[in-house]
Amino acid sequence: MRAAAIDWAIAGCVAAALLVTGLSEGNSAAGADLLGYALLAAGGLALAARRRAPVPVLAVTGLCAVGYQAAGFDVPAVAFLFAVYAAVRAGHRIVTVAASVLLLALLPVAAMASGLHDTGEAFAQARGVLELAWLIAAGAAGEALRQAERRAEEAERTREETARRRADEERLRIARELHDSLTHQISIIKVQSEVAVHVARRRGERVPDALLAIQEAGREASRELRATLEALRDDDTAPPRGLEHVPELVERARATGLDATLAIEGLTIDGHGQDVPIAVDRTVYRIVQESLTNILRHSDAATATVRIDRRPKTLLIRVDDDGRAVSETAAAPGVGLLGMRERVAALGGRLRAEPRGEGGFTVQAELPVDRTS
Repeated sequence: MRAAAIDWAIAGCVAAALLVTGLSEGNSAAGADLLGYALLAAGGLALAARRRAPVPVLAVTGLCAVGYQAAGFDVPAVAFLFAVYAAVRAGHRIVTVAASVLLLALLPVAAMASGLHDTGEAFAQARGVLELAWLIAAGAAGEALRQAERRAEEAERTREETARRRADEERLRIARELHDSLTHQISIIKVQSEVAVHVARRRGERVPDALLAIQEAGREASRELRATLEALRDDDTAPPRGLEHVPELVERARATGLDATLAIEGLTIDGHGQDVPIAVDRTVYRIVQESLTNILRHSDAATATVRIDRRPKTLLIRVDDDGRAVSETAAAPGVGLLGMRERVAALGGRLRAEPRGEGGFTVQAELPVDRTS
């Protein structure tokens, strides 16, 4: 009801303004003039329905404007401008443009038919109306675009801030979960293995290689977990482990009895490698680490081969084993393999992990290295 009251108030004010302008032209109360006054009032009052029926109101105000021009009333088509605004706001842009062009073509004809202006004056007046209309339209479009851009920027900033805040909250939650669930268990493994090694050495017994491997794995897991927690809490993107630590992974695998070999081509393992982005550097380490871990846990393999090949635009990582996996007995991918896929996909690379036809398992990743880290 409030919107309807506002619409009627605007329509009444426009109709009154049109009538006052028409009266100021000095028109009489003759039949044609009465028709002109009626069209002026009708064109203004029609605006009361501009929200409910914008296109019909556009047509009515345009016809009224042509009609009172033909009746001899040299009054601007103010009501039509309001109708144009309402129709565009409602989304009827094509209809509005067509009606506006038609009105601008008919107004000079109506002015000539009324006898108020000759041909030159009528078209000069139409040109002035057109220029005014374009000026108003340009200003309105510019303001609308500015407001839309401002709202879009504010919405984007709000989304980014919300996403960043949620990411921070999720990182802290994951850090708490890791700390609460894994730190204690890894500490127990580490302490128990170290105690077992100490007792065996104190008794003069030979420490089994498997026990030494467990001890080293516990220490490494503790370091990895601590570095991961620090990265999650501090949002530090510097990877704790990378290409330079891959030989250590292979040596630890050999310490468990696995005949593991490492072949590197096209780069030298020092620092983060040669022109290898930090994210790729870290992902290579994780792929080799997860692959060797899966071999030790699940494959019952005797040998494993790790190959890292630096190519012009890609870095190729391949890990093969001679375990029991065959194509017919391929198992569903575990969490570790899914994590590898996610890491590789995030860098725009490709990952293939599947049993070979002749037996054994292959993990092969191709990572782009021509991107900035």
